Amino acid sequence: MTLPLDGVTIVVTRPAAQAGRFLELARVDGAACIPYPTLQIDRIALDDDARAHLQSRAWDWAIFTSANAVESALEQCPTPLAARHAAVGRATARTLEQHGIKVDACPASASSEGLLELPEFAALAGRGVLLVKGSGGRELLRDALRARGADVLELKVYRRSVIAPTAAAAAQLHVTLSSSGPLVVVVTSAEVLQSLLEHVDGDDEARLRSRTLLVPGPRVAAAGVRLGWTGPVVAAATAEDEAMLAALRGLAAGSKPPA
Repeated sequence: MTLPLDGVTIVVTRPAAQAGRFLELARVDGAACIPYPTLQIDRIALDDDARAHLQSRAWDWAIFTSANAVESALEQCPTPLAARHAAVGRATARTLEQHGIKVDACPASASSEGLLELPEFAALAGRGVLLVKGSGGRELLRDALRARGADVLELKVYRRSVIAPTAAAAAQLHVTLSSSGPLVVVVTSAEVLQSLLEHVDGDDEARLRSRTLLVPGPRVAAAGVRLGWTGPVVAAATAEDEAMLAALRGLAAGSKPPA
């Protein structure tokens, strides 16, 4: 039986802590996978000021921006954090539900823009909103919530740290780049892409840039072009596992990604 991704090799750049499900689903579809994380997730411990602010009022909403935010917050915060809980994307919602927390709002698109379009967040005057996220990244969600009248407390509960790939992963990528088989590089953010390019040297870097790049949406696609990607750049609907896999299947069904 032919599987949807037979013959396709994919470079999976997600941090190891969040790549497991995607790797499993891709392998079930027949893909050969090279796990190649160049970032890791480190928890940030909340300081006394953040804990005092957290306890200063009853919060109407807790918005979690990622599954990493859920895990890092619940390791150190009492639950429930708020009267209602929102997730930016299905993977984040699934992680909350696995911890027994009801998800009251989740956009169809895993993005800040998608969450801001939900009717629950149209008018927030006087509402207390916890924004549970990682350090760095976009401030769109925070600024928009405040502009709509919310009292927003950012809880930055994790950071991404750059790590070098293992020698085994680098060797596997080198061998694959030297072959003519179809290869797709899967990244979920501009930060991940930049870190990847910083950890591939010499001829391998040029070969990598010439292969197919799969990203979540036009914003990361534009970052790929800005960072000098020369091969095809394909945008999935979102960074969710299912959306990225659907895009991979579409590539494989239409024509094999260029070597």
